Amino acid sequence: MQQNKFGNWIKTSITARMLMIGILIIILLIPLSYIKSLINERANRQESVVNEINEKWGNEVLLYGPILKVPYKTYTEKLVTDSATKKVTKETISNTNYAFFFPENLEINSEINPEVKKRGIYKTSVYKSTIDVSGNFVKPDFSTAEVEDNDVLWDKATVIIKTSNLKGINNQVEISLNSKSYPFIPKYEAQQNNVYTKNTVTLHKLETPLLNKDTIIVDKPSNFSINLTVSGSQQFKIIPIGKETNLNVTSNWKTANFIGEFLPLNSDKITDTGFDAKWKVLHINRPFSQEYFKTLPNLNEYAFGVNFKIPVDEYQKSERSAKYGFLVISLTFLIFFLIQSISKINIHPFQYLMIGLSLTMFYTLLISISEHSNFLKAYVIAGLSVIILITLYSKSILKTFKFPIFIGISLTALYTFIFVIIQLENYALIVGSIGLFTILASVMYASRKVDWN
Repeated sequence: MQQNKFGNWIKTSITARMLMIGILIIILLIPLSYIKSLINERANRQESVVNEINEKWGNEVLLYGPILKVPYKTYTEKLVTDSATKKVTKETISNTNYAFFFPENLEINSEINPEVKKRGIYKTSVYKSTIDVSGNFVKPDFSTAEVEDNDVLWDKATVIIKTSNLKGINNQVEISLNSKSYPFIPKYEAQQNNVYTKNTVTLHKLETPLLNKDTIIVDKPSNFSINLTVSGSQQFKIIPIGKETNLNVTSNWKTANFIGEFLPLNSDKITDTGFDAKWKVLHINRPFSQEYFKTLPNLNEYAFGVNFKIPVDEYQKSERSAKYGFLVISLTFLIFFLIQSISKINIHPFQYLMIGLSLTMFYTLLISISEHSNFLKAYVIAGLSVIILITLYSKSILKTFKFPIFIGISLTALYTFIFVIIQLENYALIVGSIGLFTILASVMYASRKVDWN
């Protein structure tokens, strides 16, 4: 008798049905969480494959240099006590430090022609580039450090450049300084943690042999030129260390994305065949000086250039759509609940569970199809599949045509609404708020005649 009363209460009580639907929604959050984990796993897999391709081909190129490195002597006094006579004398100790001087003018011209590399379903952009670096140094000024000219070791000066991609260099790199050539040699340098967490690029040092003294102690500027051919991937950036820095990048890449602290000057940079971008940066535009003593600073945060990454936002859009999974399941169950309450047709909890699982299948279809196609096509195929499945299933439950058709139209409108929100960026919040308000008003209007007793 008690079991029959409980069964009749479940079938006839609106409160019992609402509790049952709430429990089912909570249960369905479990597969939704697994789906979100699957999206993150596939996104991480895509990133690891792209990084592996880039590592073998050549990583992004970040160029820092050339920089004139000049050693100089400083002196400190030390008190020395004779152990036998106890006499205290002063001893002068000589120390060798290094000063770093940036170019007066820095001109960089680069031609970069990327291509797409694939591995399985994943792809990334790689490129071969020619980089011509030219400019001049003026005679280093040690007056700010109060160093006498006699204490400057002019005959031990060198030129250094730093780059993030030694593996991708395809030629013997040398600098022509005042018509004399000096080859660059890799120099090991202990890496220090970057102060800025967003700058995780590791720079490797190339340094010349000792320069001829006459090439830098001249009254007129010392002209230099460097030619590089580099295989890289994803990005090309430089650090504007010239008192006046000019960068010109030409490419056949049609989806240019300019990044960093500075943007190109020319308005006609984008063409039908690619882009031709020009930058001009003056020393007054950046918050660092032209010379440094004792240490060379990490200036990665001031780099700028071009991003050649292939935009892959399918996983991001899938993740955003999965965040609306709770809303889709809740509103779909609410529609069935209102139909059940109005029509007095009994819907079993198992049938609610099957409908909920069908809704979660939308996201697995969306992820798998978007990996082989674009997001729009995947969204349409996954959405239509789930809408048709639930509409046909509801026909077998409700034994009529008008309610399944209404359910199909409602699901179509809901998935369309979510797709619009995913595509929007600046207006996503206001459109979503208006849409949810409209849905709430529709539910309130539809439920006004329900007998809650």
